[in-house]
Parts: sequence; structure tokens; C-alpha cells
Amino acid sequence: MRKANVDLSRPRMITDSDASPSGLAGESVGSDNEVQDFAFAFNDRKFSDRVMLIEIVPDSPEGKLEVVGCSAVSDWARNRKRRRAEIKRDNAEDIPVHCVEQVLNCDMPDTEDNVVFENQDDEATAVRDDLAWNPDCHTVVKVRTLHVSSPILAAKSPFFYKLFSNGMRESGQRQVSLRIHESEEAPLMKVLNFIYSNTLSAMTPTALLDVFKVADKFEVASCMRYCSRSLLKLPMTCESALLYLDLPSSILMSDAVQPLTDAAKQFLAGHYKEITKFQDEVLSLPLVGIEAVLSSNDIQAVSEDSIYDFVLKWSRTHYPKREERRKVLGQRLGRLIRFPHMSCRKLKKVLTCGDFDPGLATKIVLEALFFKSETPHRQRTLAAADANAAFRRFVDRSYKYRPVKLVEFVEPRLQCSVFLDLKREECACLFPAGRVYSQAFFLGGQGFFLSAHCNMDQQSSFHCFGLFLGMQEKGSASFTVDYEFSARSKPGEEFLSKFKGSYTFTGGKAVGYRNLLGVPWTAFMADDSIYFINSVLHLNAELTIRH
Repeated sequence: MRKANVDLSRPRMITDSDASPSGLAGESVGSDNEVQDFAFAFNDRKFSDRVMLIEIVPDSPEGKLEVVGCSAVSDWARNRKRRRAEIKRDNAEDIPVHCVEQVLNCDMPDTEDNVVFENQDDEATAVRDDLAWNPDCHTVVKVRTLHVSSPILAAKSPFFYKLFSNGMRESGQRQVSLRIHESEEAPLMKVLNFIYSNTLSAMTPTALLDVFKVADKFEVASCMRYCSRSLLKLPMTCESALLYLDLPSSILMSDAVQPLTDAAKQFLAGHYKEITKFQDEVLSLPLVGIEAVLSSNDIQAVSEDSIYDFVLKWSRTHYPKREERRKVLGQRLGRLIRFPHMSCRKLKKVLTCGDFDPGLATKIVLEALFFKSETPHRQRTLAAADANAAFRRFVDRSYKYRPVKLVEFVEPRLQCSVFLDLKREECACLFPAGRVYSQAFFLGGQGFFLSAHCNMDQQSSFHCFGLFLGMQEKGSASFTVDYEFSARSKPGEEFLSKFKGSYTFTGGKAVGYRNLLGVPWTAFMADDSIYFINSVLHLNAELTIRH
């Protein structure tokens, strides 16, 4: 705290945003050196023009600030569900408490019901009169008296600005009373200290969240931003990320909390990127958690079909009643499933799935089929326009089984041309021994697939890119297939043949070339690599079944 050389006669610098009630919640001043520190004046009679009586009442279930400490995500979900059930039950059984919460809500400072103004000499009468006015009210546990400066509070909070300048007779009185719950006492004192000093003492994540909620209640946005930045500096965990995403909706709408919720979503999406690997954990996530995971483009799932199946499994676990499940799927989770990238076989099942409203299911399937019928250029245009949308319907994910484009011929012989595109980041993830598979495609009634590998070249002992053709384990028939692998390359950007051969397949067998491009992995992935065109590797396989 800076006490030396304080010029009390120099007026506080006010920015344009500070000069109006709607902008008073902004930062005090642009740079740290200009921020005014009024900590010396906090609760000091000499520098105060008002007396604030803080009346403290016992907590009620819906008014209490929640402090959650869980050792596992499943504990968090179970405790959260139980707490909400208890609140519902208490609300049904304890009507007077519910009424008190409506009457004593400090979000409406302009009404006499919420904020009581009295003369300084009438402190006891103020409390007694308010209790008499509402006989169902909780008994005041204690009253804290603070000496405050109305200009300092009003400069940081639209709540206090309206409180002290609403034009009513009471706004000119020296004494003002606020009523809060016991759990809000410590956070409120920290918020008031922040208004004077622009800083908070070191606190735990749950304590910072409590301050954050009270700062939101009293519209101190600069304190909310401070808390948000402080929480961002702390190590993120699954439990803390879920807490940030499950803040009250009024807080989640604030710009101050946006960086924090964005970081929480990114953390959960990254942590559960391999959704099948953590299936049990993801199944136990609450709604806000599963939404964060499903919003990601980087989910490493087998296909969108498997994501659809997983969402149904999650919703049936958490919402056993069909009416509730339909509502959640229709309003929250359904828009996070990318139906246009599902198979037609699975889309047919959506139409008969009782978990979706029939009208919504029809709309979803029609949109998906119309997308599939579009030209490739139109599909890319729709995906590009959808890239920055809140709910991305047309953007594909990093599926374990990558989609392929297929051109098939029946006459004069069974033949097909298969196109597989891999993004640079997908190829980078293959090092040092990874592999990625294509979706299955069919020729002559038999299923085949392509697989891209990062291999060790057996002759030169360096890593390299390989491509293989495999046949699914279905049936006992054998097929002799002539195949040819090609890749686009600069500068001509044409497909150039890299390897060709012939192989007699039986179920589960694969054939290919370990070093398809004939260069080491470092040269393949280099910034000046001739094989990446706009950061995409374009591969082609020509297959002909020989009778």
C-alpha cells in the first residue's frame, strides 16, 4: 500500500467509461502507475461521508455460496446432483425462506424493500423496523458498521452509484443498511477492500470464486476481472474447470468471466480429447462438462456415429425420464452432434430414436442428407462459414477413421478410386509410431480401408511416412487386387504415382509401402515440404479387382 507522498487535493483521474453509471465497473485507470490507492481511507471516519450497516442473516440453501472440494469428477457430479435435489426439496417445504430471498435480494437497490435507509442515530430502530415489516425474515445474526466514502464506492460499482444518487430523499442520508448472508460476509469485505485498494490478498480458488460471486452481485466488474485473471494463473483441474462452467447464468453472461470459462472449456476438451480412452470419466461428467468436450473439433473418436452413440448413453444415464432427456437433447446436446458427418445407416436410426422429438429428428436428418448431397465445393463453403459458429454442424473432427471420397466403376471391371486427405497436424501426431485409419469403403461387396503410418525405414533407419491398404475381416472369400498409391506434390500439384503392386487378400490382411514418399520424416514434415498443399496431404489409391 502506498502511503507516502499522497496528494489528497489532487482529483482522481476518471476515464470516459468511469464517468457514467454503466461504465463505472471498468478499471480505474489505464496503467498501474496511475491507479489510485485509497486503502488508507477504508473504514476511516475522517475520510468517509457515510455509515454502512451490514446486517448479516443465516444462510438459506439457495442463497449460500457454494464451496466444493471433490477428489474426483464422479464425486463432484454426485454431490452437485444431491445439493440441487436438496435445494428443490427445501424450496417446496420452506416457503417463508423462499419469500425472504425475494424480498432481501440486493440486486434492486432502488426499492426500499431491499435497501433500508435510516438516520445514524436510529441503528437499532432500523433493524427492528425491517424485521417487523417482514415477520418471516431470518433473525439478524449481527450488524457490522463501516465508514465508507460514497464517491469511491460509486466510482467502481453501478450498484453503489444508484444507491447514493437515485434522487430519492434517502440517497442523501448519512446511514445506509445492506443485508447479506453469513457466507457473503468475508467475500463482501474483500470486495469493499478491493474497491479502495485495487488488489486482493492471496486466496484459494474457492475463496476467489466466492469473491467473484459477491463482486457480480454488487456490480464491481473490475474486481470480477481481477478474480478471473487470478484464477487463470492457478493450475487448472477437472474439478475447478467444472466449477467455473457451473457458475450462475447471470455471471456466465459477464464479459469478465469469459476468459475463465473459455480456458475451462479448452482444458476439459484437451483432457478428454481421447474420449473413448476416458469413457467412464466422461460418462460421469455433468452437463456443462460434456458440453465442453463435445464442442471441440479435436475429439479423437472413431467417427461421428460413435459420438452420437456416446451422447445417447450419457443422456440415458443422467436423465432416465424420457421427457427430461428429450429436452436436454433438443436444447443442449443435440446441436453439438455433427449429424452431417454421420453415416446414412446411423441417420436412419435417428429417425426412429425415441430420445429425440420426432419433428426435430426429421429436421436433423434432412439437413444432414442435404449436406451430403452438396458438391464438394459447396460442402467446403458451408464448413468454412460454420467454423466460427457457436455450434459447428458442418465441420468434421479429428476422427480416428478419416472420411474418404470414393469413385466406383462396375464396368468393364470392378474398380474404384479412393481419395484420403490428412491435415498437417494429423500427420504430426503420427510421430514416432502412430497410425490413422480411413473409414471403410466397399468394392465388390468387400470392405477395405487405408491406413497411414509413421514407420522406421528398415534400410536407412530413419522415420518415414507409409501408406497401407487393408481388407476387413468379413467373409472367407479371397480377392486379388491391383493397387496403386499416388500423392499430390508441388509445384504441379498433380497426383504422382508412388507405388503399385498386386496382392491376394484374405480377411484382416494389409499391404503397402513403408516409405511411400521416399524421404525421411523430417523432410516430409518440413515447412517447405512439397507434399503439403495448404497444409493438407492429398493421397489417392486406385483399386482394381482381378477376376
